[in-house]
Amino acid sequence: METRNGSIIEETIALLAGSGSAECDYLPDHEQLQPSIEKLKAIVELLRALLFPGYFGEPIQRQQSLPHILGVRTEKLYMLLSEQIRSVQQFNHENNHTSTSEENAEAVAEQFIGMLPEIRRKLCTDVKAIFDGDPAAKNYGEIIFCYPSIRAMINYRAAHTLLSLGVPLLPRIISEMSHSETGIDIHPGAHIGEYFCIDHGTGVVIGETCIIGNHVRLYQGVTLGAKKFTLDNDGNPAKNVPRHPIIEDNVVIYSNANVLGRITIGKNSIIGGNVWQTKSLPPNSRVLQQKAVESSFTDGGGI
Repeated sequence: METRNGSIIEETIALLAGSGSAECDYLPDHEQLQPSIEKLKAIVELLRALLFPGYFGEPIQRQQSLPHILGVRTEKLYMLLSEQIRSVQQFNHENNHTSTSEENAEAVAEQFIGMLPEIRRKLCTDVKAIFDGDPAAKNYGEIIFCYPSIRAMINYRAAHTLLSLGVPLLPRIISEMSHSETGIDIHPGAHIGEYFCIDHGTGVVIGETCIIGNHVRLYQGVTLGAKKFTLDNDGNPAKNVPRHPIIEDNVVIYSNANVLGRITIGKNSIIGGNVWQTKSLPPNSRVLQQKAVESSFTDGGGI
């Protein structure tokens, strides 16, 4: 029995070590930096502490200390982010000539840090949108501390900015972190305007090529997804093809609605719960689920 088990184990090791699937094989170059999930978690925590100091990170005892503390946090973010950007350039298949130098990574990290005030401004509009639209929200602090949508939007707005700067892989990892934490799945490629509100949030899905305007509100379980895929010459779904909805300003989409395909939902429209929407809507539309049809069977009649 020992010999038999040993042979099975040895055979398994040989199969795992072999090249069974070239697409999944990866032998890291030990001279090349590798992305670190733990360091990316630290980056996200630093971002939260920079964007909402006093809410996240170590307590700040005095207002006068805030510039110094933010400086320390920014320096840590710069060092960690520069390293992680450098580590993922090998995954940039769209631009094989992108520089992997330390100077290039540091320049991108510096650009990103320079965009933090704008990220914070947009996040503050998201907080206000939730407060104005949710009677259960008692104050802004409750929203920043507790609401999963703000946690998801911090990750999304940071990830989207990194993606806009041409950083591969990291944006997707950062967005999937909040997906795991909150149940809200926002692809970093989506474009989301200001005053964006996700109420409750569990099960919300926003696809890569979505375009969402200002003052849009989604409820739990909403999917902004694709209806069908354009196929390439090999019969596989084509990349970088617009396939998700355009949601214009002041639209409300209630729970478990599915809005699918490259359609446009006109401004000031309302889509009710459990609706399956695959056609564009003009502005000021109202789409509700059809009323249930009540019926009964008597003595087998109608069967």
